[in-house]
Amino acid sequence: QVQLVESGGGLVQAGGSLRLSCAASGLTLSNYRMGWFRQAPGKEREFVSAIGSNGVGRYYTNSVKGRFTISRDNIKNTVYLQMNSLKPEDTAVYYCAAANSPRWVAERADDYDYWGQGTQVTVSS
Repeated sequence: QVQLVESGGGLVQAGGSLRLSCAASGLTLSNYRMGWFRQAPGKEREFVSAIGSNGVGRYYTNSVKGRFTISRDNIKNTVYLQMNSLKPEDTAVYYCAAANSPRWVAERADDYDYWGQGTQVTVSS
């Protein structure tokens, strides 16, 4: 049974930092491209960042470029999202997802096969 479990969310002041983790089980992480998405209240889920299966190729939505960094440790079966200089507009539930599609497009949620349950990130002004 595949499980993706996010952790590291919480309440932080604007300008602060958080590091999200996504621990995978039931799959070999090195076979999957990994992504982070987020959904704010009343808004659609949106792409945040993604990373290729071997760590080559990192993708970011424009609003987080220069502030967020995605990384992965295939030995630990874990993917990370380091979030710096957080803004109130970053407030959302953050989800990690795993993709094994040969036609994977980082920003396309439908290309991901497995999803975590999400972790709440709240940034106060």
